[in-house]
Amino acid sequence: MSDDQKNHVWDSRFAGLLLDAMGEGVFTLDSRGWITSWNRAMERISGYRAEEAIGRPCSILKFSRCFGRECPADITECQIYKKGIVAPSECRLQHKNGHQISVIKNARVLKDDNGTVIGVVETLTDLTELTAARRKAEEAEQKLLEKHQFGNIIGKSHAMREVFQAIRVAAKSDASVLLQGESGTGKELVAGAIHYNSERSKGPLVTVNCSALSESLLESELFGHVRGAFTGAHRDRVGRFEEAHGGTILLDEIGDVSPLIQLKLLRVLQEHQIERVGDTTPRHIDLRVIAATHKDLYSLVREGLFREDLFYRLKVFPVSLPPLRERREDIPLLVRHFVDNFNRKTGKSISGLSHDAMRLLMDYQWPGNVRELENAIEHAFVLCETQWIDVFDLPVEIRRMDLAPWTGRASAEPAAAAGRKKLDRESLLALLQECGWNKAEVGRRLGKSRTSVWKYMKQYGIPLDSPEAS
Repeated sequence: MSDDQKNHVWDSRFAGLLLDAMGEGVFTLDSRGWITSWNRAMERISGYRAEEAIGRPCSILKFSRCFGRECPADITECQIYKKGIVAPSECRLQHKNGHQISVIKNARVLKDDNGTVIGVVETLTDLTELTAARRKAEEAEQKLLEKHQFGNIIGKSHAMREVFQAIRVAAKSDASVLLQGESGTGKELVAGAIHYNSERSKGPLVTVNCSALSESLLESELFGHVRGAFTGAHRDRVGRFEEAHGGTILLDEIGDVSPLIQLKLLRVLQEHQIERVGDTTPRHIDLRVIAATHKDLYSLVREGLFREDLFYRLKVFPVSLPPLRERREDIPLLVRHFVDNFNRKTGKSISGLSHDAMRLLMDYQWPGNVRELENAIEHAFVLCETQWIDVFDLPVEIRRMDLAPWTGRASAEPAAAAGRKKLDRESLLALLQECGWNKAEVGRRLGKSRTSVWKYMKQYGIPLDSPEAS
């Protein structure tokens, strides 16, 4: 074998090794459109071995698009031989097993010295992993949207139906919203529902807890600062208002901000401009402000602790969130929701609550509202070793109803005075009817435990449930 022949063999082997080492699929066609080479990456992508593909037309891959059209059956109609190049484009090929594979296709013709087409080189980039990652990202985004839709705000009570209607109305406008409700009633969920159902849903939702920072830190957090504005300001910092540009900012616990911050917030609402700390350049911001508080802002206004002009700027559209004790019919729905969630998280298969455990939850006053209920169910999941959560799986403060921390509605008379009176059957019946047959509330008004109320009812032959319920 001559040196030229040896060099040709070496060049062919080297080219073959090089093609097989490539991560992208590479194959070549002759001037008739028949496959002449097929690297290992093509075997992996297409499922066809080299010996199965070589000598066959590229139509075996059934590309979904080629030059903006379906792959032609006749090779003479293929535009690559006319145009000479295919710019990288995303399409699909059919795997040997029949399923579709997403790829980026690139092709170029080969010509001899006389300009005659002698073949085509095509490269394919497998997008399977990228497609899977894209699908996961889309699913995560969908879950994020679902989290803030009405379906995750549980309730069928009249009070909650009013909240749902308020969310729908607020989402259609760009007005400032003031969310008022006790801690744990779901103000952040409602703010998210308003944002993600509004035209600003593609923008950011930025949440700031105004009670967690001192005045100076909160000012820098909200408005940002420039380098050298104060000791430790080594670089410029973008504030949360600028981060929320094009979207929504939730100012949680707005009732705790200082007079200085109140004044600066008023300017934001009036002029839609901010100035970073240490800077005098106004910066325009386009955002929607949602404020939330568990305090009575109107009382703070009357006491001179909150600016009246800021109060009215914030409460353009007020939404009041009811405490859990005022929508008790929603408790079984919420319990079911939390049980399902914790079953998924813990791998348990708890069916629900026993009758007595559910009664305790229905009678309890829930000072921590929905958040406390969720924590109570999580506590029960730690202790429960059976199919049903029972009374002694619940937190002690719920089991000891006579020590409930919230006193609820104003008693008809002081509990101590009521407890000294002799309790007859008629008085107990009247009190039960007034309290909607809630034994815990009756006990609080009498200054007695719920167990004592049950004993009186048994003594007087009064049924545990109201006649209407029976």
